[in-house]
Amino acid sequence: MAKVEVSVNVPVRPTEKVDKVVSAIEKIFPGLTMDMRGDRIEAYDGMESLRNLHKLLRDQMILDTARAVMIEGRVGTTIQFSLNKQAAYIGKVNFPFEEEPLGSIHVQITGGDQIIDWLAPETEDGVPIRETEAGGDENV
Repeated sequence: MAKVEVSVNVPVRPTEKVDKVVSAIEKIFPGLTMDMRGDRIEAYDGMESLRNLHKLLRDQMILDTARAVMIEGRVGTTIQFSLNKQAAYIGKVNFPFEEEPLGSIHVQITGGDQIIDWLAPETEDGVPIRETEAGGDENV
């Protein structure tokens, strides 16, 4: 698998506490390096920060939805999607239909198509047909 880079960009509204927005990010993407830039938090890291998202998608049984969102947001070797900030604060993954009033968590992952197959593989009756390891090796 190509080198994976994860970038997260989240607005912080005047009515929000920065520590709660940071907590929402960390519950989905633990270990990101975060910077406060004006009224936004910008966070970044590599593959390791996606392991919790990988687990949450399976725990919540939303692989098909996640795969569809990621494929729709794919541009070349980059995947872009948004997550609901309030759901993330309680450790849940939710893909909003549009930008939310408090702002969404904007995620960008670069590193090739294989990342979609690892995060959200194709399923049959909700069960992954083929799981791959983070390095791209199949684990049937």
